[in-house]
Amino acid sequence: MAHPPSRDPKLGAPKLDQPQLQAGGGSAADTGKARIVESISPLISQYLKTIYGEVEKKYKLETKEGLATWLAEEQQASATDAELLKDGSFSHFASYFMSGSANVMKPAEPVDESYPISNYFISSSHNTYLTGNQLSSESSVDAYKNVLLRGCRCVEIDVWDGEPPSSSSSSDEAANPGAPKAKKEKPEMSIRKRLELRFGRKGAPSKEEPKEASPSPPSAGEESIEPWHSNISTRAEPRVLHGYTLTKDTSFRAVCKTIREYAFFSSNLPLIVSLEVHTSPEQQDIMVEIMTEYWRGMLLDLPLDPSQPSENRQLPTLKELEKKILVKVKRATHKSKPAEGDAKPTTLQAPAQLTKSTSHESMASNASTTSSSDVPDKPPAPKPKIVDALSRLGVYFGGYHYKGFDSPEASIPTHVYSMSEKTLMEVHESQPAALFKHNKNFFVRAYPKGLRLNSSNLNPSVFWRQGVQIVALNWQRWDGGMMQNEAMFAGTAGWVLKPEGYRSTSSGTTQKDAVPHHNLDLSIEFLAGQDIPLPPEEDDAKDFKPYVKVELHVEKPEERTAEPVPGGGKGSKADFKKKTKTHKTPNPDFGREIIKFEGIKGVTEELTFVR
Repeated sequence: MAHPPSRDPKLGAPKLDQPQLQAGGGSAADTGKARIVESISPLISQYLKTIYGEVEKKYKLETKEGLATWLAEEQQASATDAELLKDGSFSHFASYFMSGSANVMKPAEPVDESYPISNYFISSSHNTYLTGNQLSSESSVDAYKNVLLRGCRCVEIDVWDGEPPSSSSSSDEAANPGAPKAKKEKPEMSIRKRLELRFGRKGAPSKEEPKEASPSPPSAGEESIEPWHSNISTRAEPRVLHGYTLTKDTSFRAVCKTIREYAFFSSNLPLIVSLEVHTSPEQQDIMVEIMTEYWRGMLLDLPLDPSQPSENRQLPTLKELEKKILVKVKRATHKSKPAEGDAKPTTLQAPAQLTKSTSHESMASNASTTSSSDVPDKPPAPKPKIVDALSRLGVYFGGYHYKGFDSPEASIPTHVYSMSEKTLMEVHESQPAALFKHNKNFFVRAYPKGLRLNSSNLNPSVFWRQGVQIVALNWQRWDGGMMQNEAMFAGTAGWVLKPEGYRSTSSGTTQKDAVPHHNLDLSIEFLAGQDIPLPPEEDDAKDFKPYVKVELHVEKPEERTAEPVPGGGKGSKADFKKKTKTHKTPNPDFGREIIKFEGIKGVTEELTFVR
């Protein structure tokens, strides 16, 4: 039986209990702890003794020559590991395997920061503010803190017009901008209740939850920034939420404050803030004011070379943007007139809009790629025009609606196309060479389709293999997509240099010929497990039945030949998967069981993942 949404084990509010130890997509703040085993059980110790005897017999570990040969040939480790093994005795052999040096995950190589920023894959989040599903969950600043501590380097903020505080609460809100606003009771509570029952609501942890285990923001010695207010009036300020849904909002000011505090806690490489703007011109000016205030000294609001004209402004290298916040926002267009009624879009979030004539796609996504068949009978008002002051903050990330690779903006070095997974797969199938060529030099952002109401994820490796730099995932769900994201970025600072054939400096023309493809034979031997934590719903170790499932995520032949890809990149299920026998204990003895994959075709080392 499937878990009800409220108890979905893969979905939930951001954890404030040591998020720096959570996997996700990069170097969490305390990654080193995850690579060390503090003690080993007698069972595992016995296996290590057996293996030590086998290795010693073959290589003579107690000699310097034998030790060096074993490290080079079998471990593929550096000669410095010999210092940990010392005299090659079993005690040092066991200590070596408890250290981070013997971890099966080899430490990531330091990233080469000398390339223009379009030459990298970037660990990215979609609808970062949400703590659960896409229809009725809370918006929370804790979600930004969580992903930044886990290594994320591109966060998203959906911004909508705020509502003026009531006269009775204005002074309190001025002093505490992150506090929840008092809201009028909605008459359509039955609709809300039905959605909550269907999708559940998982709010942020209560204030009483201990937070001392989570890192505190670095002390910058700067004065706290107070919200704007006067003695006679209090203005409305922008808020963050998922439009056309029942998600609860949070303060744009509070989000900017949290980003300032944690932007560079786990990485010095640039942070991209992707803005989805639904606010009136007046509120956009307030957005600019708030971002400029809070991100002072971090925000890149001017090009590094002011002499370059905007249409020919070249992308800088990664090194040049260390510790900088880069804003991604649509470019201001001066040819079209502002749509009437743009100044008051806030009524579009009222539950009354959720009628039977409104499709799930329009409720769940505010993306501009919704097809005509998904348009409700009474379509929402068009997005407001982006004012110049806000548009100028998108110095190196100017958003444009995708119209084709031959459109004028497609040759602007700083343009960005944001496309849903469905649109990208259609482009990949119809124009594979053009898409691959474009992505060698220019940015594309892929995001999950709007119908992923439970915050499930697309298959990121399908889009990485197309050269897409920013593959945005729902970090609040721990699933196969997020596990691949961790595989790509584990141990890095959230930016990974593309394979050589995918870079702007290469002559590769298609996904098929850009990198070599190999056949793979892989075998994994399982010894034993120790102290596996029981799942939350289990309280008796006798009922716990662990096993290990192994999957290979390999490029499909259809990806190379521009044919429809099975699954369309929608899910993260692998074609190749096997599992060990099941055991009834938190300390399973796998008895050196071996899982083998033989003759796997189409493998590219940098873009193939073992899950």
